Amino acid sequence: MEGETYPIYGNGVELNHKVRQTFHKNFVQVQSLLDQNRLLINEINHNHESNIPHNLNRNVGLIRELNNNIRRVVLLYADLSSSLASYESAGDFNGGGGGRSGMFERFLNHNGRKRKTP
Repeated sequence: MEGETYPIYGNGVELNHKVRQTFHKNFVQVQSLLDQNRLLINEINHNHESNIPHNLNRNVGLIRELNNNIRRVVLLYADLSSSLASYESAGDFNGGGGGRSGMFERFLNHNGRKRKTP
């Protein structure tokens, strides 16, 4: 139902229906691409192990496809990140009012644990 909120990760963050739909759509697309990548990697490995010239030549196209899929995954995650930021500033997280109330950071850090960056 429009306007409903849904708890996520049990950390006090709730998402409205629109936000939840966006997450779901992006994550389904990402999962599909990752599944495709797994199949591509398996085929690339099989072709490499076979040492058959035709199979090795085929790997060039498969690796290009794999790289394109990886680019698409990166773009989907960037879109998701952008959506999260815009929903946070619009107040679509529990508490409304917009701004950086800390809920966005808690959501991203999963129960308050900071992500380690290299």
